Amino acid sequence: MKRYRNGEIWDFEQEMQQQLLGDGFCEEREVILGLDGDTTCTVCVCMPLLPFADSLPDPPPILSRAVAGCSNHNCVGETAARDALELVMADALSKAGSTRFCVQAVCLAVSGVNHPTDEERILNWLREIFPSHVQFFVQNDAVAALASGTMGKLHGCVLIAGTGTIAYGFTEDGRDARAAGAGPVLGDWGSGYGIAAQALTAAVRAYDGRGPYTALTSNILRKLDLSSPDELIGWTYSDPSWARIAALVPVVVSCAEGGDEVANKILRDAVQELASSVKAVVRRLRLCGEDGNDPFPLVMVGGVLEANKKWDIGREVINCIHKDFSGVHPICPKVEPAIGAALLAWNFLARYSRRETLRSETYSS
Repeated sequence: MKRYRNGEIWDFEQEMQQQLLGDGFCEEREVILGLDGDTTCTVCVCMPLLPFADSLPDPPPILSRAVAGCSNHNCVGETAARDALELVMADALSKAGSTRFCVQAVCLAVSGVNHPTDEERILNWLREIFPSHVQFFVQNDAVAALASGTMGKLHGCVLIAGTGTIAYGFTEDGRDARAAGAGPVLGDWGSGYGIAAQALTAAVRAYDGRGPYTALTSNILRKLDLSSPDELIGWTYSDPSWARIAALVPVVVSCAEGGDEVANKILRDAVQELASSVKAVVRRLRLCGEDGNDPFPLVMVGGVLEANKKWDIGREVINCIHKDFSGVHPICPKVEPAIGAALLAWNFLARYSRRETLRSETYSS
């Protein structure tokens, strides 16, 4: 286990240990860390380690919550991503009055984890930071989002539609499949970025005569405090971060609700793209059963799917999926994905504990 490379982030642990000794305490509560990181921010929650013999309470108890910046290494680079992750874990432990020595498991679910090499790289880094007894579980952020709607159980499908988008599914026997989630260059259509980027394109096309008139032009200019569509080019490329562009989605929804046909087409296309991602996962995993009518949970997460006054993208996505799979059961999570990650860590740790107990009983007999 090492100190933070800047030398200060874990200093609170020494002060806390000294305080505990001074107060006459020798034991600290065992805890679990759950992390959810995407292109916008990273959230870490600290949860007490509950007995494995008990069922998890709903909602689960949370000792602390901390927030840091983006932890997707594809967006900010490896160093900045690790800095955000380490900072948010230290902050959560400090707020909980705990230390790394009390941590029993960490479930780190971040966007950009798309390959076993990504997982192994993060695992090696976590092993440098935490004591050797800590168990680690590295997942894509979609997995934590699914767990937030199923109380830590990996079964069903999750659709995330925020700045980016991904559909991810699991069967009860452990098979998994995903669709989309490849970033804006490779086609995260239906995401906040995808919707807003198409709106910016439509505004420019309308201005130079390549596309039809759209209220998007004037409304986007008003939102950005710009005076001419020519300025959209400079605004876009001065800082083409995904979240900054995705923040224009409410403008698109407002124009669509006002009757603008270009904005409505952008949203209708987004619905089709999001629904097709879910359908692809459901078909590959046969979550719907042989006849296509078996029930399965669909956890829906992200700002794009939140209800609006007239244009409810999430509802339209469900309607589109229901035409093919009548057993779809939409779930809006009661807890955030970071808590889902903590619940995953608890379930993973419970299974690990049961295996170790069984192995011990086998050897002793």
